[in-house]
Amino acid sequence: MSTMKVSKWSINTQILLGAVLGILAGAYAHHLGQQSSLVQNGVYLASMVGGVFIDLLKMLLVPLVFCSITVGIANLSQHQQAQRVWQSTLIFFFATMAIAIVIGMTGMHLFKPGAGLSTAMFSDAMQQFNANRMSVSEFITSFLHQLFINPFAALAQGHVLAIVIFSLFFGIALVLGGERYQSLRTVMQEGLEIVMRMVSWVMHLAPLGIAALLFKLLAQQDLTVLSVLGNFVVLVMAMTLLHGVVVLPAILYLFTGKHALWFWQGAREALVTAFATSSSAATLPVTLRCTTQHLHVKPEIAGFVVPLGATVNMDGTALYEAAAALFIANLMGLDLSFTQQLIVFLVSMIAAIGAPGLPSAGMVTMVMVLQSVGLPAEAIAILLPVDRLLDTLRTTVNVEGDMVGSLVVQKLTSQR
Repeated sequence: MSTMKVSKWSINTQILLGAVLGILAGAYAHHLGQQSSLVQNGVYLASMVGGVFIDLLKMLLVPLVFCSITVGIANLSQHQQAQRVWQSTLIFFFATMAIAIVIGMTGMHLFKPGAGLSTAMFSDAMQQFNANRMSVSEFITSFLHQLFINPFAALAQGHVLAIVIFSLFFGIALVLGGERYQSLRTVMQEGLEIVMRMVSWVMHLAPLGIAALLFKLLAQQDLTVLSVLGNFVVLVMAMTLLHGVVVLPAILYLFTGKHALWFWQGAREALVTAFATSSSAATLPVTLRCTTQHLHVKPEIAGFVVPLGATVNMDGTALYEAAAALFIANLMGLDLSFTQQLIVFLVSMIAAIGAPGLPSAGMVTMVMVLQSVGLPAEAIAILLPVDRLLDTLRTTVNVEGDMVGSLVVQKLTSQR
């Protein structure tokens, strides 16, 4: 009887239970200590299970992006909506990232975390860290170079933004070809349906995979560093939650009339998956599934907005990078001028947009933000121990922004 009862639970409920169990088990494992053989075996098993889950999502990522963008563009162009959709999408992305950065910088000014700390306690970590330096101009050049590469290389290597660009061109070419390419459009549509069916299969492993990932995160977390950087960590989490729990739902309600509880219920699978994986790209198959099936966004709109958002719309990342720059400035005892803070604002947005195009992108872009106002690049080592924990929350907000954006764009483009 109990087995039958469990089997009737929705995937949504199972994922939530898996997350709760993973957090509780991880907290208990941390209490036992990392030297415990039981904990070491548990972490090994969790790494294996969580790794398989993420690898399955990444396996579906490339065909999903290619098919969804291509089909979305083809369908939008048929309804003469393409221009309104991409304009509304870009305006939404830039506006919400700007709001997130303002929240991050305002919070840092109000509470000034790091002002009472000394960099001496971090000197060893800073000396051992070799920063991968890159100027803003070099970053932009490299970022643009990553947009237009051999599509087969992009597909094979998983360069999501390059795949998005090629898919846009491919979709437009299908539309301009008219009836001549109707059979190919049908094949792409059927390909998208097949990939989404496979996503639904992978989701049956999601409760176990998410539990494993959260168990590993908490079991290995270093609380000593957290206590030293506690004020900064708590403040960044609070500001990220403010953006995700207040600002984005307010924008959603303002434009669509939809309440936050309705949204969170439909988006829960994707948000929990984003929290556990800390990867917008890996979560993309789940995000697209939730957006179309639970939030009822038209496939052609979701197929354009969500994959593009997973690569360029990074509210949580933009907030964190701006806040981290001001935190480092506080540690160094520097008072940044208005012009320097404006530079931090602009470079944080550029870094957040361009981050997915480079290997070890998070570290490269954070170093770039620090360098833009003359802060030592080696100071990034101070943030490395807490970065994984903060990444869970900011990725969740990144994914939330993509789904809210889809709903807002659908509402805006449905009005004349």
